[in-house]
This record gives sequence, structure tokens and C-alpha cells, in this order.
Amino acid sequence: MLPAMGTKSRETLYGSTIRASAERAKIARQNADVLACEAWNYRMLGYKGPAQPSPTMGDALNAGFAYLEVRCHGCDTHQTVALDVIRRPMATPVHELERYMRCKDCSQVRGYPYKRSHLVALRQQKISAQNSPAVWWPGER
Repeated sequence: MLPAMGTKSRETLYGSTIRASAERAKIARQNADVLACEAWNYRMLGYKGPAQPSPTMGDALNAGFAYLEVRCHGCDTHQTVALDVIRRPMATPVHELERYMRCKDCSQVRGYPYKRSHLVALRQQKISAQNSPAVWWPGER
């Protein structure tokens, strides 16, 4: 009996090309997300205010920006909020999170949720002694 003559499967013919293209697309999306987050940070720090449009929470996490720096007008403190714990859809633009930001210290003093915080920038790491808060422009925080 002769072996069955068949054609090569589509996986054999196109599988490696499909996987390579998908990997290149993933890297391109990540690079685009990094550039979008950096551009938004520069607009926020340069114009000192809410820049729109902003990247989505999912884009920021994909780019490695896991934290959002927030500044309170009342007590002038800078805090970081982890984007992966915020209970909003990943398609939510970052600038829409400002309305939900409350200063914990000011709220405890007043006894009710007190909104005095505004967004500063997206960050890859939390604020610490080695990673100081973002600077608006020289000489001012």
C-alpha cells in the first residue's frame, strides 16, 4: 500500500508567518502606547492641567505605566494610585479618573470624601525617596 499523498496543512504553510506578524503587532502596539503615555505626560506637565485626549487605562498598563500621580490642592501632597486596582473598564481614558480622586488626608480631617486632587502624570513606579514626584516646570512642584 502506498503512503497517502496529501497537501501541507495551513499551519505548516502560514503558522510561523502568522505568529511573527502577531508578535510584531504586539510590539508595535506597546511602543505606540509608550509614546502616547509619554506625550500625555509632557502635555500634563507642560500645560499644568488636564490634557485631553489621554491614553486609556489599558494602554497605560500595556506601556508599563502602572501608577497615576495625583496632587492634592488642599494639603499639597503627591500620591500614586495603582491603575490595576481602579474599578473602571480598561477602556476608560485616564483624564476621566480625575473626578473620582479624593485626598485621603483631607477627607479624614473633614469626615467626608473631599475632592481636591488633580492628576499630574502617569508613572512607572510609585513615589519614593528614589523616585521623587513629577515637577511642573523648574522651581515649582
